[in-house]
Amino acid sequence: MSFSRGPGMDEAMLVLHQAEWCPFSSAVRELLTEHGVDFVARQVAPYPEDRERLRAETGTDEIPVLVTGGGDIHRGTREIFAYVMSLDAGEYAEGHRDRFYEHLSTRQLQAVGTLVGRVPPEPLTASRSRMLRR
Repeated sequence: MSFSRGPGMDEAMLVLHQAEWCPFSSAVRELLTEHGVDFVARQVAPYPEDRERLRAETGTDEIPVLVTGGGDIHRGTREIFAYVMSLDAGEYAEGHRDRFYEHLSTRQLQAVGTLVGRVPPEPLTASRSRMLRR
């Protein structure tokens, strides 16, 4: 099966159920990028107990989950990594890995967290209130 390696989507598009804050999702996105594989990122509810749709579609409430265009479901980083490593590496795989290491010190400094932390917080919502009670 071939996957999209350019702009646009086709019937073989992968769907990644994930969250930006999740380090496991981040690792999967990195590997997909290295392999030059386009994917659709589907955001999930922040708490597993609120992920009914994900559970119904994939059989789990844990992320990340990768669904292939053929409907195969790969749950968790180990399954997803094994699947992605079975694909041909993209033209820019080596360059993307090099850039990953070039930015490693910035990643370790939690640059994303620092930048997001600069965004003014939203008013206290029910979900944030629940989080603060945990």
